[in-house]
Amino acid sequence: MISSKEATDIVMSNLTDWGIEEVDIAKCSGRVLREEIIADRDFPPFDRVTMDGIAIRFEDFESGIKAYRIAGIQMAGEKKKSLTEKGEAMEIMTGAILSDGADTVIRYEDIEIKSENDVKQALINLSELKQGKNVHKKGSDRKKGDLLIQPGHKLSAADVAILATVGREKVKVSRFPKVAIISTGDELVEVSETPESHQIRMSNSVMIETKLNELGIENRRFHLLDDYDELLVKINGVLNSYDVILMSGGVSKGKADYVPDVLEELGVNKLFHKVAQRPGKPFWFGEKGSNKYVFALPGNPISTFMCFIIYFLPWLQQCLNCKGDKDNFAVLGCDFIFNPNLTYFLQVNCRLNKAGSYIAMPKEGGGSGDLSNLVESNGFLELPPEKNSFKKGQSFRVSLFRNF
Repeated sequence: MISSKEATDIVMSNLTDWGIEEVDIAKCSGRVLREEIIADRDFPPFDRVTMDGIAIRFEDFESGIKAYRIAGIQMAGEKKKSLTEKGEAMEIMTGAILSDGADTVIRYEDIEIKSENDVKQALINLSELKQGKNVHKKGSDRKKGDLLIQPGHKLSAADVAILATVGREKVKVSRFPKVAIISTGDELVEVSETPESHQIRMSNSVMIETKLNELGIENRRFHLLDDYDELLVKINGVLNSYDVILMSGGVSKGKADYVPDVLEELGVNKLFHKVAQRPGKPFWFGEKGSNKYVFALPGNPISTFMCFIIYFLPWLQQCLNCKGDKDNFAVLGCDFIFNPNLTYFLQVNCRLNKAGSYIAMPKEGGGSGDLSNLVESNGFLELPPEKNSFKKGQSFRVSLFRNF
């Protein structure tokens, strides 16, 4: 049996890359960028007006002129118009290119417009004015050729706005793996079925399927009975068709826990089996060739979910070349005792205090089979094995699995 740190190190030292594909930018949210996004023009591409009002020469205002003849209107999307004489102003709208000859915009709220004999005048009601007011200068955000988004960035809707601005209809991203989810156990029936007194509905595989769907990863669920020959034939078929297999159940010491032996017979190289942790001690991890991996997770719901969150998701992130998030830490909200010499991934409910720190309240529940306890939890707090008494106020790494 190895430590959880050793298990993490082994998992994270066995990475693979499923390549690159191009996707439409409307479908790229949540994907990992695999190319540089470069500015094809200045940001903004022209001196852009940020308020509706009038555009003037600052030097005219500085010389004491407070009444301006309005020479015309500059709308957003129109070609640049010009001021040609001293004391002229151009009515101008938000988003428009700044009129030639002007350098400052005064908003409508600070002027009064009068019309006499078909001549419109703008009277300025300001005693002070800053040159360049309400003008977003060309290239002040980014210059043409600047790097806007680096490879490894996980794209969001906010990033799509940048991609669209630089004219990218498609973008290169990390290709997702094909994932098979295999549940094992004679006691499991489909969600739609009515279980008999000795049966339960399968939940682990649906839980994993839901998370993979949320990430946009192609996956398929399989359920296999606790029969060695059936496991051998069907797992072999899955190995030939999928990049990653996530298994649930059949890896402990029970008489029907055939999964480790089946995987070994199928040529899957065991990298470890059993981790000094709670929950999830029977966790099994192995590889087939250099680019197929099997995560055989213990069958109890909390064990399955914890190993999926703690080991599989960070591994997937690295395989996709995604720049890793910084570790989160939380402060224990009360004293806690755990005696076994194991790393304990304690279910907790984290909340932010006024100082912006996570405060973690333990939610032990009824053990690794108590999946209903997940409703009251939003993370796993990693308590190290070196001690058994953990004090209120101590800080530990936390893996959050639910958004605040």
